[in-house]
Amino acid sequence: MRHALAVLCAAALASCSGSNPAPGSARANLLAAAPNATPETPAREDAAPSRPIRWSGTLEAVRSTRVFVPQVTGPTFRMTLTRLVPNGATVARDDIIAEFDPIEQIDQARESSARFQDLANQVLQRQADNAANVEKRRSERAQAEADLAKARLEESKAPVLGVIDAKQNAIRAAKAVARVESLKQTHPEEERADQAALRILELQRDRQKAAHDRALANIEKLRVRAPLAGIVAHSTFFNNGSLVRPQEGDQMTRNNTLLNIFDPAEMLVRASVAEPDGALLHPGLEVTVYVDAYPDMALPARFVTASPVAASPGIGRGLKTFMAVFRLGGSDPRLMPDLSAAVVFDTRNAPATARSGLSASRGAVQ
Repeated sequence: MRHALAVLCAAALASCSGSNPAPGSARANLLAAAPNATPETPAREDAAPSRPIRWSGTLEAVRSTRVFVPQVTGPTFRMTLTRLVPNGATVARDDIIAEFDPIEQIDQARESSARFQDLANQVLQRQADNAANVEKRRSERAQAEADLAKARLEESKAPVLGVIDAKQNAIRAAKAVARVESLKQTHPEEERADQAALRILELQRDRQKAAHDRALANIEKLRVRAPLAGIVAHSTFFNNGSLVRPQEGDQMTRNNTLLNIFDPAEMLVRASVAEPDGALLHPGLEVTVYVDAYPDMALPARFVTASPVAASPGIGRGLKTFMAVFRLGGSDPRLMPDLSAAVVFDTRNAPATARSGLSASRGAVQ
């Protein structure tokens, strides 16, 4: 009985030891059963980690221009804005985008036109007077020469005349000679004076004509036209100590910025890049641009160019930066110049040499 119990216990122990083999033998049996199976591959130590880099910048348009308050000629310094296109409106080239009050220029044009007509009539009158004076002087010279000839004829009768008559004829001949000589000297001066007076009137007439043309040109300048097609963005200026946007009825001075016009079809991002990140910039670099004002907006962009020299750091900063320009690959009607944006780049897309240079640069900075 005891022998049978010992045999059963030995069999039970043998079955338990066979159901739990050693880990090494089980792995060997598994590899032997599946020869084509590969063991689990360990993680690569040289795989590049995903680390996004963010550069801050601002949006700007490729084609944009500033429109200033027109600089009219003359004593006008402040002009009243009477018409202005709404902010954000789309305009075509040569469209009227702003108008200023032309009353002052119209008054100047009317006044200069009246003066021009008056001086033009004075010029015609002076020309007629000069022609009459020329004929008058010619007649005076002819009369003086005839009197001289007659006086000499009477003087030639001295042998047959008495002493008193002969002396009187000689005195008349001397006066006739002096008269002729005086006319020869005064007539050219009188002609020069007449020509000078005529020239003065002509200059005054031409001056009024120029003032009239200038007033008409100023009236045309007061109608401001769009130099290019695009979207209008009103500028700001100081008025009574506060920064405001222009509106109809404002008094504005010449050369103040009135508005900006930009073409939203092509936009750029001008970002400030830290000097250690310069190793990541290369031709064809693709990034993603996020506009801070619109969190849901994400547009692709491509690196264009960068400044060759890094700017000096500001006070309290030891890291130099330089400007990099990225061209947006898409468009959105909400895009506006001067909006703040972020250029995000993933270092996994950078070449290995650029990643190694970036790590070395940042390590040196730290």
